[in-house]
Amino acid sequence: MDANIQAAAARLVRKLKKGGFSLTVAESCTGGLLASTLTDITGASTWFRQSWVTYANEAKIEELGVNPEDLNARGAVSAKVAIQMAQGALKGAKADYAISVTGIAGPTNEGSSKPVGTVYVGIASKFWAEAKRTQIGGTRAENKNGFVHFALRTAMECFEAAMNREIAENLEAEMAELEAQRKKAQLEAERERRDQEARENAPWQDEAWSEDEEDNSDEIGLKVEWSDSEE
Repeated sequence: MDANIQAAAARLVRKLKKGGFSLTVAESCTGGLLASTLTDITGASTWFRQSWVTYANEAKIEELGVNPEDLNARGAVSAKVAIQMAQGALKGAKADYAISVTGIAGPTNEGSSKPVGTVYVGIASKFWAEAKRTQIGGTRAENKNGFVHFALRTAMECFEAAMNREIAENLEAEMAELEAQRKKAQLEAERERRDQEARENAPWQDEAWSEDEEDNSDEIGLKVEWSDSEE
């Protein structure tokens, strides 16, 4: 196995293990080479779920749920089919991530309008899916190895981009929360200021009192007259 391919596989696996993620694979033109490359790494059973080799279009439809209309309209070697293969594998394996590979390894393109060496790699998670294309020139074996290397690099790029998006989204949410708290505090401070001004400017409601005024309201009882004749 090429040293660059091994290094790319090891790098991807470290990322998966660090995040506690699981992986599944769906292959066509590589015939299981991607799964073999990944499972050559010790401890693969902790993160590698399962894989599919769906060489025939019927297998793509039956095993991975690829839409036959898209196969007829776009061909098996297309971005849409690559994404559907990855999504079907993801669902079937109940994994966190899926990689799919569909291409033309050669030596002929078997009637396809796409040139030999064309490959699409699909990457899918529960929240997003992408497909990327490249073209490699070489023998059938060289193309298959190149497809695997491209799949590993594409997966790594997509995972890192997704993580960066998540970090950015989390940061944006935190900033929005801080801004909401700031506005709330500002409104409360403004309300308190208005209430304080209202208290200071309100007229006194208590009645004024003067010593010159007589107030007999507290005098109660009857006036009694005494007579000397009464004993």
